[in-house]
Amino acid sequence: MSEHPLVAAVKPLVDAMGAELLVPAQAEGDDVVLSWEGEDVLAVRLPQLSDSLDHILAAMERRHGMPLAELDRKAKQEIVRILEARGAFSVRHGVETVAGALGVSRFTVYNYLNRETALNREKAAKSE
Repeated sequence: MSEHPLVAAVKPLVDAMGAELLVPAQAEGDDVVLSWEGEDVLAVRLPQLSDSLDHILAAMERRHGMPLAELDRKAKQEIVRILEARGAFSVRHGVETVAGALGVSRFTVYNYLNRETALNREKAAKSE
């Protein structure tokens, strides 16, 4: 695929999502075809949600420069907060996948989620 300006612009996002770039002729029903000045330039095949979670976790590892299981408790809580905001726990086996990546039990992930919910309720009550 040629390095059209649109390809260069969206490639970092596509890579971060774990999606795949295709030529428009390869696009199937769920693929997203992107156009530039009326011409179809590329298609993006979005990953399955479970694959996206793996890519998100891998990106978080790269950002932290170490396996997520080696992070301290506070950093793991922050990761769970970010993943919750991104909908990671709506994916089938999301809690188990995250727990495995963090090197903690499912119970611990649920505790982190409950802690975040309690903090949000407390903030909401203070702002009323």
